[in-house]
Amino acid sequence: MDSKHSKTHEEALEQFVLLWGEMASAWGINKTMAQIHALLYAEADPLDTDTIMNHLDISRGNANMNLRKLVQWQLIHKVHFKGKRKDFFTAEKDVWNIVSTIIRERQQREVAPIRENLNETLALFDEPDSLSGEEQAFKERIENFTTFLEMFERFTEALLPYISKSNLKFLKHLVKLAEMKNNITEPNQPPEDE
Repeated sequence: MDSKHSKTHEEALEQFVLLWGEMASAWGINKTMAQIHALLYAEADPLDTDTIMNHLDISRGNANMNLRKLVQWQLIHKVHFKGKRKDFFTAEKDVWNIVSTIIRERQQREVAPIRENLNETLALFDEPDSLSGEEQAFKERIENFTTFLEMFERFTEALLPYISKSNLKFLKHLVKLAEMKNNITEPNQPPEDE
């Protein structure tokens, strides 16, 4: 990077980019994609591809491929400056939008296709009268899994619009309600002994 940052800033930036890259696998993102995002998130000013390549020591092809993915995910945006031919990029700075975007993308790219494939698997059992007991039990286990995935998708779609800092109070109440699950009993079940 250039000399506009202090040594402390540079060290913090380096650690942040490395940490974000290490977290990448947990978020379903490749390490380089995460490091580019971290760099753009940390920088106040948009950066061009050459600066990103130099800072992360990556090839132009690798940089371009991951920049395209980040634009597709809507985690970064292209910025054009009058009189400059290079493309510049900046990241979404609102962490709430970042997290909800990543959750939405992962759901669309991972959960939805799994559910669709499981539904295709269920179609193999299209004649319920001819199923053995073992086949029926297996079919029910697949149905239970697809029901869970459908509920997860509905839950995510219902909750994502509320994930923002302005709704922090609501989200805290929602978490508190979820944490109280041990105090809530199922209908027609006796309360647990304390």
